[in-house]
Amino acid sequence: MPVSEQGVTLDRYMLIPRVLIFLTRGSRVLLLKGASTKRIWANKYNGVGGHLERGEAVLSAAWRELEEETGLTATSVQNLHLCGTVVVDTEQNPGIGMYIFTGECPQGEPKASREGTLEWVPMEAIEEYPTVEDLPIFIGRIRRMKAGEAPFSARSFYR
Repeated sequence: MPVSEQGVTLDRYMLIPRVLIFLTRGSRVLLLKGASTKRIWANKYNGVGGHLERGEAVLSAAWRELEEETGLTATSVQNLHLCGTVVVDTEQNPGIGMYIFTGECPQGEPKASREGTLEWVPMEAIEEYPTVEDLPIFIGRIRRMKAGEAPFSARSFYR
């Protein structure tokens, strides 16, 4: 079906797709402490991830971002899967469409990148770290998920 028949117009909500990944190792989660030189989230903890490239599938983007930001590959990560989607309402176009992934990383050590340093953080201590605002909410939701549960869906917005 051509774009002209899809109802795509500039007055409709548009989203920039991004991936966000939280790897676990036991009761710890791998977080990226943003480099002090970053324009946004400098010195704050977040999952790893980034934008989808044109023509890239969401899962492919997650694997690419994971390797770029941590050096970890499919040989170290088990069961990487979509666990949630979040629409970030920016109050203007475009908004952000976030695909959240989780997986287990029982072996291998991540390598820092230009994005920042990586740290295995105890999940019960997340509140003690300077994180991006919604990170504790996502980690809490992921921790409560049961194996095989459908991905959650949420909306976030700026105050």
